[in-house]
Amino acid sequence: MPLSPYDTDLDRNPANFQPLSPLPFLERAASVFPDHVAVIHGPLRRTYAELYARTRRLASALKQHGIGKNDTVAAMLPNTPAMLECHYGVPMCGAVLNTLNTRLDAAIIAFSLDHGEAKVLIADREFSGTVKEALSLCKAKPLVIDYDDPVYDGPGERLGSVEYEDFLAQGDPDFDWVMPSDEWDAIALNYTSGTTGDPKGVVYHHRGANLLATSNVLTGGMGRHPVYLWTLPMFHCNGWCFPWTISLLAGTHVCLRQVRAKAMYDALADHGVTHMCGAPIVMSTLLNAPDAERRSFPQKVNFFTAAAPPPEAVLAGMAQAGFNVVHLYGLTEVYGPAVVNEWNGAWDALPGGEQAALKARQGVRYPALEGLDVLDPETMQRVPHDGETLGEVMFRGNVVMKGYLKNPKSTKAAFEGGWFHSGDLGVMHPDGYIQLKDRSKDIIISGGENISSIEVEDALYKHPAVQAAAVVARPDEKWGETPCAFVELKPGQTATQDEIIAWCKTLLASFKCPRTVVFVEVPKTSTGKIQKFKLREMARAL
Repeated sequence: MPLSPYDTDLDRNPANFQPLSPLPFLERAASVFPDHVAVIHGPLRRTYAELYARTRRLASALKQHGIGKNDTVAAMLPNTPAMLECHYGVPMCGAVLNTLNTRLDAAIIAFSLDHGEAKVLIADREFSGTVKEALSLCKAKPLVIDYDDPVYDGPGERLGSVEYEDFLAQGDPDFDWVMPSDEWDAIALNYTSGTTGDPKGVVYHHRGANLLATSNVLTGGMGRHPVYLWTLPMFHCNGWCFPWTISLLAGTHVCLRQVRAKAMYDALADHGVTHMCGAPIVMSTLLNAPDAERRSFPQKVNFFTAAAPPPEAVLAGMAQAGFNVVHLYGLTEVYGPAVVNEWNGAWDALPGGEQAALKARQGVRYPALEGLDVLDPETMQRVPHDGETLGEVMFRGNVVMKGYLKNPKSTKAAFEGGWFHSGDLGVMHPDGYIQLKDRSKDIIISGGENISSIEVEDALYKHPAVQAAAVVARPDEKWGETPCAFVELKPGQTATQDEIIAWCKTLLASFKCPRTVVFVEVPKTSTGKIQKFKLREMARAL
């Protein structure tokens, strides 16, 4: 078959095709708006020209230490300027950034360092206790760089051979950084919470990071020079790609080490914050703040929230306080949020209860997501779009991960049939909006953190008095959900709630431990399978 004229002498070349990446966002902002404030952190103010020079220094210094393409650089950092710089400086030398969840225990951190083969670890002094133990447990021997944040005055020690600022001083501010040779090149590694066994390493590519960051602009209706408050941890899906989004718009990053009501209200009032993201716990913190910590601000603030849909009372309270809440949904495997509850203006005329029902839906796909549907996982056929027929929520598009690092079996299973299988069960409404109904992996989302019920159950079963145990989510006004344990004791054995929780704390990170323990004969089927749907009803009724 002869070639079409459109396929003849019209080849790709460097003039007409460059790999997509979020790295040029910062270069452009520094070129066009060099004196615009890029970063605020306590008393620190840093311009785009300064931020760009520092990221180039970081890339240069890493290269001098032998770090290059596909080497992993791990970061155990809170929402600080250094964490922002890592999102550019690390991939600027071709390396892959692995942001570590600062709330996890040493064993999981050690696993991540080993599995990701970290060559460098940049660690904040606040987490030196966990990091020190993790380094003693892991086989990896990364170059440890201490970050001694001037804003932090708490306990902690330096563990590395060099402090972050001294390391940057070794680098060249005019370093000729590298674009990826292919937009499919890895840019970041994010570990899931380990729903069954060890955590999985989700690999992001430059193309997906570019497209998700750009989609955030469109979804959030963001204009030039937004002021973004960092209440969402940057270790969560690379902060949902907002470290790159804000630079695309030459906005201002307002860093925040800890999510506290006074600090948030001060930032809103003093810096004119226009956008922020967070779990329901962030909304609860704002709404429940004492009057002495509250401050008024004239601007309307867009607040993006994921996890469980906010209750009607919370939405009303946020609106009254000056926030426009946008409900999102996604997973680590799709770069964070890839679904948004796009609000139809006509719905404003509906009664409050009907509006709340519409806002409880997860929504429609992001602009950069080509496919979102609810399918029967056995037949891979669409379920009827009737708002009632249950199926598995599946994704397809350019903001789906490359796959799981060194885990071909899980990668193949996740992409079976040409779709990414989320593991979440839901329905599709006639208007094309999806709504989650259950999580097939029994994940509990508490304060924005994923908690595996299986992991908590394993800890409970190790208690000598426990015969049967099951963990489900209990709705919680502050945290969204908390783990609720139903425990059946062995005949003749006794235990209290405090004893069980204390036991779990010896085996798990504190946020994973049950907040409630109910001693009961655990309901089972005739084949001995625990009936979790009954336990969820019991937990909701508590």
